[in-house]
Amino acid sequence: MRQGNSHRRHIWKWFAWICGILLILWIAAGLYFFKVGMVPGHKSFIRSNTQTLKKSDPLYHQKNWFKNTHKQTWKITSATKNYRLVADYIPANHPSNKSVLICHGFMNNKESMGAYAAMFHQMGYNVLLPDARAHGQSQGRYIGYGWPERYDARKWIEQLIKKNGQDSQIVMFGVSMGGATTMMTSGIQLPHQVKAFVEDCGYTSLADELDHEARHMYHMPPVIAKPAEASLSIVNRVANGFFTAQASSVASLHRNHRPMLFIHGAEDDFVPTQMVYTNYRATRGPRQLWIVPKAAHAKSYQTSPQQYQRHVQKFLQKYVH
Repeated sequence: MRQGNSHRRHIWKWFAWICGILLILWIAAGLYFFKVGMVPGHKSFIRSNTQTLKKSDPLYHQKNWFKNTHKQTWKITSATKNYRLVADYIPANHPSNKSVLICHGFMNNKESMGAYAAMFHQMGYNVLLPDARAHGQSQGRYIGYGWPERYDARKWIEQLIKKNGQDSQIVMFGVSMGGATTMMTSGIQLPHQVKAFVEDCGYTSLADELDHEARHMYHMPPVIAKPAEASLSIVNRVANGFFTAQASSVASLHRNHRPMLFIHGAEDDFVPTQMVYTNYRATRGPRQLWIVPKAAHAKSYQTSPQQYQRHVQKFLQKYVH
């Protein structure tokens, strides 16, 4: 009898050891992927922004204009965490009440959005390009993927109104993470001066995007990916203030009644093209969808420059005058 009890204790001891090891591995996986995804720094899977500008670039003239044009420096304090945020402001050539807030992508910065700044400036807009928290010249410990940044965006919008008056008409535009930031911002209470949104290749939610990357970048089967994603979400909640599923473009779009143009590359395998259809169906305001043939992730403007500007301009002319 004693031998049987000893055997059972031995089994339970081994079971406890195995559970303890699995728990440690689970937490370690969450910490690892948190560092990869949420802590700013060099990312091997992201192309550097310091590429030499070449005349063969379809957007050479736009990028060169931005490089050489005079920019004002604006600064605000973030909506949470008391970070210093920095932006470039370029007034329109002639006094204008039309302004655009341009949001960049993951591990990019305001300089990476120079071609879009040139496009909107040519359309007669005042242009404001912030560095998101934890990017570029802005302070921040962790990347928020648009979720905490949506309240920072509202503060930038308030600065535009303060600068250009109560009759301001404001558009918000973003690419990739900036596109998600745009959609997430559309779901919060905003000044009436915000007239429309344009989002380019934003994800449905942070959780969906992380799941896609776990399977396609790391080739993790669901039985491993799902627990790792859950661990990451918990670590992110403790360190960054929110669960990954909370950062949802779809949930935010359900609360949006303003016009939105959705743009996505047909060959996007980083933020899958199928995500844009879910986002498009979710919004409650006037909407338009353009799938850009042959365009990879965040390459729609570069792939079809003239058509891109025509689509954006034609859509906004209905709502911004």
